[in-house]
Amino acid sequence: MANKEEALLWSIALPGFGQYLNGKFLKDSILILLELVVNVQSNFNEIIILSFHGDIEKSIQHADYRWLMFYPCLYFFAMWDAWKDIGGGKDRHAFLPFVFAAYFVTLGCIYSSSVKLFGVLLGPIWLPMLCVIPGLALGTILRKISN
Repeated sequence: MANKEEALLWSIALPGFGQYLNGKFLKDSILILLELVVNVQSNFNEIIILSFHGDIEKSIQHADYRWLMFYPCLYFFAMWDAWKDIGGGKDRHAFLPFVFAAYFVTLGCIYSSSVKLFGVLLGPIWLPMLCVIPGLALGTILRKISN
């Protein structure tokens, strides 16, 4: 059995891997299958490559936002679930940073084709990634206030 950090980090690598380490094989199979479906349907790997090469306009054109918007919730749920299954998140509102990160990243996806930061269009990879920060911060603050 993995430790909390190991399960969480493997879930960051790929949704379902943390569940695999925790011995939750049905859940891990479902999450990995869902990740593959959403990844392929949204063209996620292609838009990652285009974004890393700086071709933001092309990444926006190739993104299927109808599918891409599912990814943040799947991703952060898998992280939360793997962490919780191995004993993390004992307090009542420990889920809040994960939920708010998923919500803010989804908002980042929605606005990624039009929002510019300092005049730079960040696109469907970089803007959602930046949105993790305020999502985790707000979720952590609300968690501390509510406990």
